[in-house]
Amino acid sequence: MKKVLDWEKYIQKARETVREGIVCLENNGALPLRGETAVFGRMQLHYYKSGTGSGGLVNVKRVWNIIDGLREAGASINEELAGTYKKWDEENPVIKSAGWSGEPLSQAEMPLDDETVRKAAARSDSAVCIIARTAGEEQENRAEKGSYYLSDGEEDMLAKVRNAFDKVIVVLNTGNIIDMSFVKKYSVDAVLYVWHGGMVGGLGAADVLMGHSPCGKLPDTIPVRLEDHPAHDNFGDPAKAYYKEDIFVGYRYFETFAPEKVLYPFGYGLSYTSFECVPSFRTHNGGFTVDVDVKNTGSANGKEVVQIYVKAPSGNLGKAARVLCGFEKTPELAPGEKCTLSICVPEYSYSSYDDCGKTGYPFAYVLEAGEYQVYAGTDVRSAKCCGSFTVENTRCIKQLSQALAPYESFDRLTEHNGSAAYEKATLQKISESVRRQENMPVVPEYTGDKGYKFADIGTKCTIDEFIAQLSDKELCEIARGEGCGSPKVTAGTTSAFGGVTETLNKHYLIPIGCTADGPAGLRFDCGTQAFALPIGTLISSTFNKKLISELFAFTGRELAFNKVDCILGPGMNIHRYPLNGRNFEYFSEDPFLTGEMAAAELAGLHSEGVTGTIKHFSSNNQETGRHTVDSVVSERALREIYLKGFEIAVCEGKARSVMTTYGKINGLYTAGNYDLCTAILRGEWGFDGFVMTDWWAQINRRDHAEGSHGDLAQMASAQNDVYMVVADALTNKDSLEQGLADGTVTRAELHRNARNVLKFLRGTHAYSRMAGTADEITVIGREELDDGVSGELRYFKVDTDSEIDISWIDTSNGSTQIFVIDVAHPGKYNITVTAGVDSGELAQTAVSIFSMGTHQYTFTYSGTGGETVSRSGEMFCF
Repeated sequence: MKKVLDWEKYIQKARETVREGIVCLENNGALPLRGETAVFGRMQLHYYKSGTGSGGLVNVKRVWNIIDGLREAGASINEELAGTYKKWDEENPVIKSAGWSGEPLSQAEMPLDDETVRKAAARSDSAVCIIARTAGEEQENRAEKGSYYLSDGEEDMLAKVRNAFDKVIVVLNTGNIIDMSFVKKYSVDAVLYVWHGGMVGGLGAADVLMGHSPCGKLPDTIPVRLEDHPAHDNFGDPAKAYYKEDIFVGYRYFETFAPEKVLYPFGYGLSYTSFECVPSFRTHNGGFTVDVDVKNTGSANGKEVVQIYVKAPSGNLGKAARVLCGFEKTPELAPGEKCTLSICVPEYSYSSYDDCGKTGYPFAYVLEAGEYQVYAGTDVRSAKCCGSFTVENTRCIKQLSQALAPYESFDRLTEHNGSAAYEKATLQKISESVRRQENMPVVPEYTGDKGYKFADIGTKCTIDEFIAQLSDKELCEIARGEGCGSPKVTAGTTSAFGGVTETLNKHYLIPIGCTADGPAGLRFDCGTQAFALPIGTLISSTFNKKLISELFAFTGRELAFNKVDCILGPGMNIHRYPLNGRNFEYFSEDPFLTGEMAAAELAGLHSEGVTGTIKHFSSNNQETGRHTVDSVVSERALREIYLKGFEIAVCEGKARSVMTTYGKINGLYTAGNYDLCTAILRGEWGFDGFVMTDWWAQINRRDHAEGSHGDLAQMASAQNDVYMVVADALTNKDSLEQGLADGTVTRAELHRNARNVLKFLRGTHAYSRMAGTADEITVIGREELDDGVSGELRYFKVDTDSEIDISWIDTSNGSTQIFVIDVAHPGKYNITVTAGVDSGELAQTAVSIFSMGTHQYTFTYSGTGGETVSRSGEMFCF
């Protein structure tokens, strides 16, 4: 089938998403802009499209900054001040980094003198002050000036501008919430969180500044002080993270125990117009429905978000004061126009998990007896009670079995009639190894080669009959993904999986699947350009599921065009604490909002025959010690908070691919965790896709505290299907063969895992590409892309045994360098690249090698502490 990817429509959909994700926290008549505007802040020239690391380094032709966006929108700009900033910025360039964790979280501000500000105020009607923060993999945000707090330069800017201007607007180009005490300190007139909006973020921000009514809502609570946050005292330990706040994360804590410590509540956001919301409530079998009549009572077009919360009785378990159970967004309403939103809430959404038997139903979701109050409104604080119902007797909604519970005792927060107390978390009673032995798979015996090919599945043989042909060695090969930058798939992508060896691919005709980094767009290590999407925090702030599905349908077609089968995203970890460095990749402090937005993204991707890999499964809520940290957390908190979004993505969003984390949950690395990968994911939720590790993850057994990168036997027995990644699936040294010999893993388990991978591949474009039936996709409306060259293109004429010094290249974040090697004689050559990377262990710098236009190798260098490492390969050159 012939399809078209219209790049201009893609840009417009992303721009619409940015507009809808911008959150207005204050507006005393300063917005929308009127008259001439003076733009302050050096980051007007350097918009942050996303954070850094694997989730952000998308190669783009252009990023629209905010001042350019204002110009394109027709705004009147104080060009004299803009020129002053441009000249200073050229003389004082921004600091870049060669790795993921070395880039400063903010940049130094241009010093302002009183005369410059007074001169700008004399001719301009209002001032826009831009404050920007990046974030990224391998480092946390910090409780320091220039990170969570304003820098001295930013404070000075606001003080001087406030003193001179009648209207002061602050625009926050950040991936995460920051300290907001500056609003009161400087009597700021308007504040917008524009987040990181991808490559068109400046355009969407300008739209809102110029009059498009903001309609985003906060996905996180903004506390008065950072120290007021419930996880403050239990965040950042590199060895163990004790989740003592239990289920009381974000607004669940603040609305229950500390409402006075909230500056801006969850779900809050202003508009340029006003709305009247009139709810009606009705119960029915299995839940309730709230119908809300929404009318635009103001003078501008706009959209509103209706949010539904439930207050359950305290009972024996203790509950949060309010829990989000439903939301919908209106279409754009003109002044006087109205619509009705119907929000149906099933009882499972407001049930609670009993992990200790207090209700008489241990390890079950229950509805405790008592009155349930339903609240409807436009944020968690202002929502009003619109109805209630009574559960006469405690009922079991879903009976499960204990899984993933802690092995060590710790105190967790609980609630009783509104008061806070601590109790001991319930410990694990049955080990995951016992559960594994009780649920061993039954599969056909090994038959040897029967002549079946992959395409014969469903016609000449079943999938199990096909797999029964494969030797133990071939089953081991399927458990290994290759990369990064495997030449077997699209250049510069993160992995190849499935038919990764000669026998699997050429004899059995198993297709090779391809993954690429996300979630904010396709990251190609070889410099290929792609579309940079808005970050997860902005996406969740839209509260618009339909819009996000539409955006990711474009992304899905872009994946198919680039022969990529799954993007590594959406990121779904909870914003447990504001200083987590990767919060920008994730959605929210709330698991329901997280799950719904992830399901919306997946719906868009699935509509184009590709998918996303939901990650990081689970409890990857800090960067400090992320490779090895042990998250010590109760089973109830896992079920209700840290697993809930993943459950929604699987059960509602039909997720087909999952990535586990680097760290541990309750003492066991997730990459080899049977309770997580089998008991819960597959046994309880019915997941039938495939599970991969994070890249170069560690794995351990319960009786081994230390992890290993090579214990693939433990990984496979847990039903984590594929290890990402190894250099060569055929020859990789790991524990699989020995595990088969000693019973650590069985052939039946490897057969089961291979079935998961092959079933996945049958539903991908990898299968149709191999069969020659893939869609033919044409991209229109895109400017001709850059070749990725920074500076002069250099040529090197070499003979045999030549050495080239490439220390001159710029390896800062986002840069791409290309140089050409011209061989004197045709033949087979060995190429060795020696390099060192100062960054952390899992940061990546890549060198891609092409011969005669064909990708041969991508040598990926992880952090080496500055030590040099060599990578080699052979190829023919003519």
